[in-house]
Amino acid sequence: MTPFALALVLIAAVLHATWNLCAKRAGGGLPFIWVVGAVICACYVPVLIFYFIRYEPTLPTGAILWILGSGVLKTIYSLFLQRGYRTGDFSLIYPLARGTGPLLSTLAAIAFLGERPSLLALAGSVVIITAIFFLTGGPRLFHEDRAHLRNAVTYGVLSGVFIAAYTIWDRHGVAKIGVPPLLYDAGTAFTQLALLTPFALRRRSEVSAEWRDKKHWAIAVALLSPIAYVLVLTALAVAPVSYVAPAREVSIVIGAFLGAKLLKEADSQRRLWAAAAMAVGVIALALG
Repeated sequence: MTPFALALVLIAAVLHATWNLCAKRAGGGLPFIWVVGAVICACYVPVLIFYFIRYEPTLPTGAILWILGSGVLKTIYSLFLQRGYRTGDFSLIYPLARGTGPLLSTLAAIAFLGERPSLLALAGSVVIITAIFFLTGGPRLFHEDRAHLRNAVTYGVLSGVFIAAYTIWDRHGVAKIGVPPLLYDAGTAFTQLALLTPFALRRRSEVSAEWRDKKHWAIAVALLSPIAYVLVLTALAVAPVSYVAPAREVSIVIGAFLGAKLLKEADSQRRLWAAAAMAVGVIALALG
């Protein structure tokens, strides 16, 4: 990997962890997610106008249904992720969601796509599972006084489940069906906004309050998330995916560090070690 590509990936990892930290600080639910989606779609409108005028793209057969499906999966993911951030520490939820996503994607690829991972990938899976065990507190998670933590872990794992689901879904949509990535991402953004709008209309006062009190967090999430994605796509254009994918997972460690140092969350040292181990496991999955 060239220094330029590595720099892009590392910057993207920092931005990804940062926008998730902003989402955590916002502590919002569906109204906040709708506000973020509205900002993203508003930013996409001029980009799409330019793109269609410049390139006159055509969508392949089945693209619309695939984009709609991706929007549904990412909407559910966003709701679970925000609920996780509202009920648990950032240094717990972010590594949990980011680490379980690749693990479950690999397991799904084995079960449904007939893929056969290498020994390195299998070892990475074991490392991730072990890291998750220590990240969540090990046997202490099942004590009576940890019921609130179990709820947070559940939302973190469910976020990882839907990360795995939309990763496999999107891979097929872009690689097999051939939907241009820009149109694919924009389409899923508008789908998410459309799905949430009926619920947001019933909670107009909450939406207004979220914009009034948390618009700086919403704008940060709406801008940093697509920028991070574009940086990764740019890196993929100049470097092999086998290098880019593992390098991205440094964001797991960055997220745990931000939670431990900026938010002063509990069990910070244990979570940092667990997050580092999880990142190593995900890298092994990508290289395997």
